[in-house]
Amino acid sequence: MRRLILPLLALTATVPAATALAAPDKAAAVKVNADLSAAVANPLRDKDRARDQYRRPDQTLAFFEVAPDMKVGEYAPGGEWYSRLLGLYLGPKGKLVGLYFDPTSGAFNEKTQQGIRDGAVKYPADVAAATGLPADRFAAMTLENVPAAEKGTFDRILIMRMMHNLMRWNIADREVKAMRDLLKPDGMVGIEQHRAKADAPYSFTDGSKGYLREKDVIAFMEVNGFTFVGRSQANANPRDPANWPGGVWTLPPSLSGATDADKARLQAIGESDRMTLLFRKRP
Repeated sequence: MRRLILPLLALTATVPAATALAAPDKAAAVKVNADLSAAVANPLRDKDRARDQYRRPDQTLAFFEVAPDMKVGEYAPGGEWYSRLLGLYLGPKGKLVGLYFDPTSGAFNEKTQQGIRDGAVKYPADVAAATGLPADRFAAMTLENVPAAEKGTFDRILIMRMMHNLMRWNIADREVKAMRDLLKPDGMVGIEQHRAKADAPYSFTDGSKGYLREKDVIAFMEVNGFTFVGRSQANANPRDPANWPGGVWTLPPSLSGATDADKARLQAIGESDRMTLLFRKRP
């Protein structure tokens, strides 16, 4: 498959939201530190590496300013692709914590609630097995009744391709509030999210298709106590029209509903066009 060309990372300086949205991006290269480069290149990631061309994990984590000695929360780890990399990167010097949905939020039935709790319980062992590091280097919790001792202790929280579910399940406000409580006073949230076109209709921006408008995500985070720091185009894919009737899952890796005749065309497009945004906790 042809490798996507990596655009220059675009970083908008910290300014009020209206100005940030109106101003052009300022090109700014990010520096990938040696620990992160080593984690990305680790042979233990060989099975995950095929997706690096779409997810740009080195550029993404460098843009989010994730340092190897930080305490970092990964929200809704899911398939744990990023968990395995973050475990290799943070395990030796920092702390990786899986942050799971509040199962009592009203979005989940009893079976799913139990699945969320079970996922949090097994998360440290999963990451330990993938990295060869001790399980006590990792932790996990649901956002139900967050312990007081954990509040204000996180340097970063990462929300990777999950904002659309928070929006469509109507739990975004409560989940983001809980994450904000976990962050240190200067802590930041990094968001990677499937990006709708700026003029996309509501039917493509309510989360049900997987896509959100960038300006809506920025506005939502600012209303919920964050300042917009900047954006990166590391995960941009201009070949994605972002108008699939079946949603973002039409594209790789899901290829949902694709016929054999469609698959080659969709593989050539690659994974979705994605916004990559950084926010700082506001006092």
